[in-house]
Amino acid sequence: MQLLKRGLPVLLWLAVSSLALAADPIPAAEAGKHIGEHATVCGVVASAKYARASRGAPTFLNLGRPYPNEDFTGVIWGSDRLRFSPPPGTLLDKNICITGVITPYRGKPQIIVADPSQIEVRPRQESQ
Repeated sequence: MQLLKRGLPVLLWLAVSSLALAADPIPAAEAGKHIGEHATVCGVVASAKYARASRGAPTFLNLGRPYPNEDFTGVIWGSDRLRFSPPPGTLLDKNICITGVITPYRGKPQIIVADPSQIEVRPRQESQ
């Protein structure tokens, strides 16, 4: 009985997590409606920028439209960049999905990408 009481919260968490993973992907243009949610956002990488000289040396993957009119941004901090091979900039013009918590930054939705497993490259026709 004690094991059941301890294991139940874990089982509930796994069930909820699997439901979140099964949820339909969100198009990049609609990501702003899902701030605070753990979700998968998909779109074509319209611009990619490695801001090596900026604080934190971020890489920006702008989906939907290029910066400064991007619909959504995946942000990879310089400290995490070495985990990505090939480099994230090679995703330009590819249809990708990014999974994580959607947060706002200067009025635009973004997900911080700390691990390559958060990005999935998909065939182009899937995002349409």
